[in-house]
Amino acid sequence: MEATSQSGQLDVGHWILRLIAYFIDWVIVGIIVGLLWLILLVPFLFVGAIAGFFATWGGWAVSFPFIVGLLMVLYFLYAEVNWGGTLGKRFLGLRVQTLNGARITYSQSFIRNISKIHPLLLLLDWLVGILTLGDRRQKYTDRLAGVVIVQVSQTSASATPPSPSSWRTPPPSRK
Repeated sequence: MEATSQSGQLDVGHWILRLIAYFIDWVIVGIIVGLLWLILLVPFLFVGAIAGFFATWGGWAVSFPFIVGLLMVLYFLYAEVNWGGTLGKRFLGLRVQTLNGARITYSQSFIRNISKIHPLLLLLDWLVGILTLGDRRQKYTDRLAGVVIVQVSQTSASATPPSPSSWRTPPPSRK
């Protein structure tokens, strides 16, 4: 696969799929963060110290996007290395791979996902990738990591061969 796009044209459909996949993943991580937030907040509600909570932990409200971003980076890191993509990407038939089609490493995944620590950094990463020379399917950090997101057929994305440990011996036949 070449490092530059064949036609030089922006594939808007590809970026829309990536955006939808990102929002699916953001909702998944957002639910987890929301549940964690409730676990931290509920004890303060029962003791009547809500004012003390916000006085002590009010800085968390400012850093909330970074907390979500950190969990996003960890989620993307694990999912892309172990599954070839996040749940959102897999649902939409996208896969993250190296330029030669191999699985990505943890370091490549970290490089390509560090911009997800804050939404503004991710937007900048996407814009630089779209507006500069190179493969128009890559955001800037994808180029730095040497990875690309490709469309795979839904059947091949969801039908992974079973691992040998999941194989079962057939039950004995009754005669």
